[in-house]
Amino acid sequence: MQVWKEFQDNNKDRFLAELLEMLRIPSVSADTSHAGDIRTCAEMVRRRLLEAGADSAELHETPGNPIVYGEKIVAGDKPTVLVYGHYDVQPPDPLELWDSAPFEPVIRDGKIFARGACDDKGQFYMHVKALEVMTATGEVPCNVKFMIEGEEEVGSENLEAFVRANTDMLRADVVLISDTSMISMEHPSLETGLRGLAYMEVEVTGPNRDLHSGVYGGAVANPVQVLCEMIAGLHDKDNKVVIPGFYDAVQELSPEERKQLNEAPFDEKEYKKDLGVGELRGEHGYTTLERTGIRPTLEVNGIWGGYTGEGAKTVLPSKAHAKISMRLVPAQRSQDIEKRFAEYFTSLASDGVTVKVRALHGGEAAVTPTDSVAYRAAEKAIETTFGKKAIPTRGGGSIPIVALFEEALGIKSVLMGFGLDNDNLHSPNEKYDLFNFYKRIETIPYFHRYFAQMSQ
Repeated sequence: MQVWKEFQDNNKDRFLAELLEMLRIPSVSADTSHAGDIRTCAEMVRRRLLEAGADSAELHETPGNPIVYGEKIVAGDKPTVLVYGHYDVQPPDPLELWDSAPFEPVIRDGKIFARGACDDKGQFYMHVKALEVMTATGEVPCNVKFMIEGEEEVGSENLEAFVRANTDMLRADVVLISDTSMISMEHPSLETGLRGLAYMEVEVTGPNRDLHSGVYGGAVANPVQVLCEMIAGLHDKDNKVVIPGFYDAVQELSPEERKQLNEAPFDEKEYKKDLGVGELRGEHGYTTLERTGIRPTLEVNGIWGGYTGEGAKTVLPSKAHAKISMRLVPAQRSQDIEKRFAEYFTSLASDGVTVKVRALHGGEAAVTPTDSVAYRAAEKAIETTFGKKAIPTRGGGSIPIVALFEEALGIKSVLMGFGLDNDNLHSPNEKYDLFNFYKRIETIPYFHRYFAQMSQ
């Protein structure tokens, strides 16, 4: 509707300034020293919801970080949309690889560079501004509820208890989430599924203290070397995970489903160029789009042990550690995979070391039906503002809350993200295109309109 676009255009500079203000808050949930920043950011979200036209907005305390809940209720007979997002962000490390300070947002080449620009402050804030657009112009087609949490980047440890304790307050017809990506600005897309997650930390211990590598080297098992050998034993020559039973629950897609998946635009040459790699590597027999969307994976996220400071220190370390994540597909269960991983990884250890395995967090895969009213409303909204139909894709990432919403609230989610795969999520120089930010604010009100119309 033209009045929506006019209001947005007249206020776009303010919208951007508000987002930049939020991006300056280092709301890093993984670092307890930022607890004050977490609360500052939560308070800002609450305030912005009220300014945007929410009837109410408040902070709900948890044993961890507060959850911001707000709502705009227009009529009891209108459908209700629950918007989910998160205001916490990943740690910015390594700082030396940023071209500008991670919490001092800058705009270069039409892009916002800052930690959280895309994941997820820039994306959830579009919904706040879309609410303002609708309330200011007098058309709010749906009841809108917001649940913006502060622990997504550390596994949403307290979110399940909150959801189960507040099912009446959170009652809705669909969950709308913008914490995913699209293929490109030329090829808008909607994700129809997300992988689950099992995230583990392992510790390998050898001698009871760090040793002189000259005096003891060659006589005692080196935990770092043993850990590397154990990790290398998790895949075979075809890059298939060898943990017993790992693939037991994996459901193979039909040839036709695989064909449709691979019809999404994908330029392998450009993909490799963007990543700076000479070749791609993954499970044998599957394309890149299949490997990153419909196949389970196991990746080492970090490994450390011994001396890593400047200069030399000839030490044989006592301990070595690694963080390992497994992305899971529908029907795989995170607790089952955690157990299988722990048993198999421990079995790989030699007699000279002891092994500890700890599950940090996990969640289940989710699939969004493409024949639902909400999905069709999202399709139509994107077609309205882009002039082309959205391409359905499978997302490689994980949002564990999606499966929880379905199980605890009995509702499906629509994944209407507007980031790009090369937005450097979780990496230095995270960015978000201004085009995407503004285009989504323009698109979201149409989702609400079409969802209300189609729900009648």
